[in-house]
Amino acid sequence: MHFIAAVALLASLQQPLPSDSAVRSMLAARVQTFADTGKHGEGIVVGLLEPTGRRRVIAVGVDSNGVFEIGSITKVLTASILADMVDHGKVRLDDPVAKYLPPAVRVPSRNGKQITLLDLATQSSGLPRMPTNFTPRDSLNPYADYTVQQMYTFLSGYQLTRDVGAEYEYSNLGVGLLGHALALKAGLSYEALVRQRILAPLGMRETAITLTPTMRARLVPGHEIDGRVVPNWDLPTLAGAGALRSTAADMLRFLIANLDSTALPLGHTLRETHAARHATSDPNLRIGLAWHILSRPVGNIVWHNGGTGGYRSFTGFDQARRIGVVVLSNVNSSVDDVGFHLLDETFPLRPPPQQHTEVAVDSLVLARFVGEYELAPAFHITVTRDGAHLFVQATAQPQFPIFAESDSTFFLKVVDAQVTFRPDGLVLHQNGQHLPGRKLH
Repeated sequence: MHFIAAVALLASLQQPLPSDSAVRSMLAARVQTFADTGKHGEGIVVGLLEPTGRRRVIAVGVDSNGVFEIGSITKVLTASILADMVDHGKVRLDDPVAKYLPPAVRVPSRNGKQITLLDLATQSSGLPRMPTNFTPRDSLNPYADYTVQQMYTFLSGYQLTRDVGAEYEYSNLGVGLLGHALALKAGLSYEALVRQRILAPLGMRETAITLTPTMRARLVPGHEIDGRVVPNWDLPTLAGAGALRSTAADMLRFLIANLDSTALPLGHTLRETHAARHATSDPNLRIGLAWHILSRPVGNIVWHNGGTGGYRSFTGFDQARRIGVVVLSNVNSSVDDVGFHLLDETFPLRPPPQQHTEVAVDSLVLARFVGEYELAPAFHITVTRDGAHLFVQATAQPQFPIFAESDSTFFLKVVDAQVTFRPDGLVLHQNGQHLPGRKLH
């Protein structure tokens, strides 16, 4: 290695995580954006793990010991259960998931290949993000009434559109099914299984689905970005995809175990979850067992994020630098940029939301936009009109008003997103992505 490059690499490895005051200033700027809504109780907690093993927790706007929904970070706990059951000879990665489901359930296959536990854990099963029979009665708690029988019915009637293992496609259904199958094999509920195999061995006493009275008292209420308090989510059938609640301190315990492959009792097991196993559409991003692995010049960042109706979360670590980060927010606004920036300062922080000016649009023009738009097979946006106002409702989400900037461009106030209507459909602009949707009717 060139001497100058080697010096730069050494400096990057030795660079400490930001100071408490620097982190607090960063968070204060973000929380101030929330506070502009005139509400109270919104905030962010950051947990930092130093190379020495020292742990720091910094909070702005909320209690540093607060309990948050961690959403899809649950998936890496589910993958950890899988790795532990493999280590103990209870299951194999190449076992078909059908092996652990009732015989009456017909799990879809394609070209002679069955969906395995590994396919589910690496998001390459070919199953869609959500089942098509997912039709929540309550959009504010969308998973609560989705039953095991509905999942079985969907699986038995679904035809895969691509070969098993061919492509990465993020699927809440897939990892929820994985957690369900492992629980059936163990003869336990998902919550009892994750407690037995992961939480109890690591001393994670503040991570659960069913909260103790003490945890309940410290549960911080979730908020939409406009400041409205929203209900907590319940995921009885797809628990393995996103049902856990936790604290920054407990998530740091999990990171410590993931960073030390020699630690007992689970160090070796957890190391297996962040070995790269499958490509994604991004050449710099691979996936292990649920964990995403981002290649960087000074080392890989292993990470996952999460989001429910009123919360966003991020956790990640850099094995080379021996550092880890947890970010928990009780506002439905991404904190991924905060997590990545803390792990690698070359990642930029997201700029404040762009300011938009509302204009009046003729109701006859608005009427043309009413209808249902398909952005993906299991993700639709329905546009409705009430007088001079349009409303959008995405699959499994609440309905929100949109406001005109012109005759064809509209913006949301509850989240930094915009919609552009075209003659044949619309485009959703959010998080730097521009997602087209065709009009169905």
